[in-house]
Amino acid sequence: MALAWEDLVSFAATLPETEESTSYNTPALKVANKLIARLRAEAEGGVVVMCSLEEKEALLASPGSAYYTTDHYDGHGSIIVDLDRADATEVQELLTEAWRAKAPKRALKRL
Repeated sequence: MALAWEDLVSFAATLPETEESTSYNTPALKVANKLIARLRAEAEGGVVVMCSLEEKEALLASPGSAYYTTDHYDGHGSIIVDLDRADATEVQELLTEAWRAKAPKRALKRL
């Protein structure tokens, strides 16, 4: 079953201090006003999720991956997720890691 943006929003609501917002005029998720994910409106679609460059490389190398990038995101700590092909548990883990990287200490203590 394909994931939808609303599934990510519901999961993100379980992460302390996470809020719905916008980024580049598209729906986004932020913690402490720092972007952790955004819905792309571009032709390729997908959801951009912040991650380390090492994690990005590993996700792109995985066979049959639901993850991809574009030239615009080369060298940037983010990955694009194809929600039609993504595993819900993997996406939740990716969102949680993005949240951990951006959340303030007070929020980290609450998780």
